[in-house]
Amino acid sequence: MPTVATFPSIRTEIGGVAVTELAKQYGTPTYVYDAAKIIERLNDLRAFDAIRYAQKANSNLTVVDLVRQHGAVVDSVSAGEIHRAFAAGFKPGGEPPAIVYTADIFDKDSLDLVVKHDIHVNCGSPNMIDQLGEVAPGRNITLRINPGFGHGHSQKTNTGGDQSKHGIWHEQLDDCLRRVDRHGVCVSGLHMHIGSGTDLEHLAQVCGSMEQAALEVGRTITSISAGGGLPIAYKEDESFIDIEQYFGLWDTTRKKLEEEFGHKISLEIEPGRYIAAESGYLIAEIRAVKTMGDNKFYVVDAGFNNLARPIMYGSYHPISIAPSSGELDRPMHDVVVGGPLCESGDIFTQEEGGFVAKRSLPVANLGDYLVIECAGAYGFVMSSNYNSKPMAAEVLVKDGAAHLVRERQSYEDLLRGESIPK
Repeated sequence: MPTVATFPSIRTEIGGVAVTELAKQYGTPTYVYDAAKIIERLNDLRAFDAIRYAQKANSNLTVVDLVRQHGAVVDSVSAGEIHRAFAAGFKPGGEPPAIVYTADIFDKDSLDLVVKHDIHVNCGSPNMIDQLGEVAPGRNITLRINPGFGHGHSQKTNTGGDQSKHGIWHEQLDDCLRRVDRHGVCVSGLHMHIGSGTDLEHLAQVCGSMEQAALEVGRTITSISAGGGLPIAYKEDESFIDIEQYFGLWDTTRKKLEEEFGHKISLEIEPGRYIAAESGYLIAEIRAVKTMGDNKFYVVDAGFNNLARPIMYGSYHPISIAPSSGELDRPMHDVVVGGPLCESGDIFTQEEGGFVAKRSLPVANLGDYLVIECAGAYGFVMSSNYNSKPMAAEVLVKDGAAHLVRERQSYEDLLRGESIPK
């Protein structure tokens, strides 16, 4: 893996297929995923005993099936994601469990599913222990522990500390163990995840908290999970995380616990964004070029209904131009990139807090294509029908060939299920 990221200002192909061909064949806006990048990122993590793909990042069936084919297991955070895991070929059970349900609550559907199919549960609240134990005593469970601190590239992605709803508060572990004993449940694993963009300094603190919690639980522990949050590089010259060092910190913790307990401890990692983000590209067409005072705007046919990360977190995505004419030698200038929605916040080049930012991009014309890169995670899965916009198509590029893996939503699909009372 290169140590720093580089991104082109002109993007001509994705996985060996021309951007212009993809746009003409499938229309715009369209998400395109490069299978080779997904496989590459899975291979980065082979030192871990189990790679548990967090399908909430990108739950397209073809993507979930691809990670299954390459040896990963899967994390599900809802009844719907359990059904997706089934549809992608995962079977309940196994060691490590092929499917784990991770959440802070059970709704009725999810509780029914995990009981019926004996799906392993990663409990994020004390109440979940009681609710599962009452209907399925004797199960093995994992506890997700909130160590009392968190970290993230945005406060909205911070999943640790007392302002986070996620996990079991570290000081309540003893109470949870009493609940476990009351229901005849066994804690076989622990999980900690403090947020996205975790750096190695914070990771060392998490490892220390994991060791302390595992020692409190005792010898029933057979697995620990490093959670997710592995960062990727979104900006030019940003450094990639040192995976060997990341693994080394967790491996040291695992070995200490193995020495203490006298048996093997499995080490899991739960990546979502790290696996899917760099594979994804959102292709849009430039439908207007307009000047507003000192700002030049490229207005495209994709909006925050397609990619919500910029408006939600002020997230930065690399952006490139794919000329429809094939003319590649173009000067650069500063522009603002916006979408078609009836919202001032429908801006892809914005900072957290909604502040509009300019981006240096090639001069472009109507009909050229604009490509929003590193958009494979938390892209389509967070999309909506705001402004009654149909959902985009999704395409997987593999071995130089493009495959439609989700049809563009039709206007009939958009209205399906609605009715006017007579």
